[in-house]
Amino acid sequence: MATWADTTIAEIRLARQVLGDLQLPATTVFVGGGTPTRLPPAELGRVLQAIRSEFGVAAGAEVTVEANPDDVTEHLLAGLLAAGANRISLGMQSAVPETLQTLDRTHRSAELPAVADRIRRSGMDRFSVDLIYGTPGESQAQWRRTLEAAVSLAPGHISAYCLGIEPGTRMGAQVRAGALAPVDQDAAADRYLLCDEVLAANGYSWYEISNWARPGQECRHNLAYWQGDSWWGVGPGAHSHIAGVRWWNRRHPRAWSAALAAGDSPAAGMEALTPGQQRDERVLLGIRLRAGLPVGLVEGGRDSVAAWVEQGWAEWLQDKPAAFRLTRRGRLIADRLALEAVG
Repeated sequence: MATWADTTIAEIRLARQVLGDLQLPATTVFVGGGTPTRLPPAELGRVLQAIRSEFGVAAGAEVTVEANPDDVTEHLLAGLLAAGANRISLGMQSAVPETLQTLDRTHRSAELPAVADRIRRSGMDRFSVDLIYGTPGESQAQWRRTLEAAVSLAPGHISAYCLGIEPGTRMGAQVRAGALAPVDQDAAADRYLLCDEVLAANGYSWYEISNWARPGQECRHNLAYWQGDSWWGVGPGAHSHIAGVRWWNRRHPRAWSAALAAGDSPAAGMEALTPGQQRDERVLLGIRLRAGLPVGLVEGGRDSVAAWVEQGWAEWLQDKPAAFRLTRRGRLIADRLALEAVG
């Protein structure tokens, strides 16, 4: 933690050298990874200032910082605002103590209303909450409780992701040992349907499969990913995409920092996407968006989409006759439909 800001700034400066004279002011900045608020606000401020110095930040840019609820003090918020942040993404995850314990989260659900009020009083323009469903042991009633608690905080944006249990993690070991049950896919589908129903009833519209927002509160940084825009990811394991070239950094913090200290690129690998790959990615990402996808990008064209419409998985866009989007049922099998779409 003591060297993170300096090393991150070194990669930002490397990005400026690699991109040369291209004028690319940042339209969004997202400081993620789950725990950036464990750092002093001044350290985050140094990184944001480096982005301004090397690239510039566009007027009205969205600058988001992920935050743990138990880190959100008045001191932290004042520091983030002074650094130029204007959006907080709050890692709420659940309103159920037992679920938070299973997820190894340290905050208490009872603290969340005070945290949300603190964010609003600070002058921060916008805030979002992140939720996780499908945690072993979670019931449908508990998930409804979480959704209702999230809505009661009145954020402009809510993200909800199904828990993925990764190999090599403590939870993965617990599942293998039989101490925890694996995520039940049918139950996870029920959680998703309930999520969409509750959020829609409270004025939140889905704009990407896992993201809902009130009008004008959509996360522009999220949309940049799904629309295939260019971004430079900074940090261990970060992925980047610039004009059809994709690369990813070394995952271990020591390997990442050692490369930058030596004046080398921290990248572990890269690939230049062919036109065919770029088209496939446009389909795989774009099919997740409420804005819809042109039917001409789908293998089999209008006939394939018409079959999905007949099954209740997709609907035609009235304002774009040659485009479609997935229905609530279709979103449950989005990955399968995306693979069919690319052929």
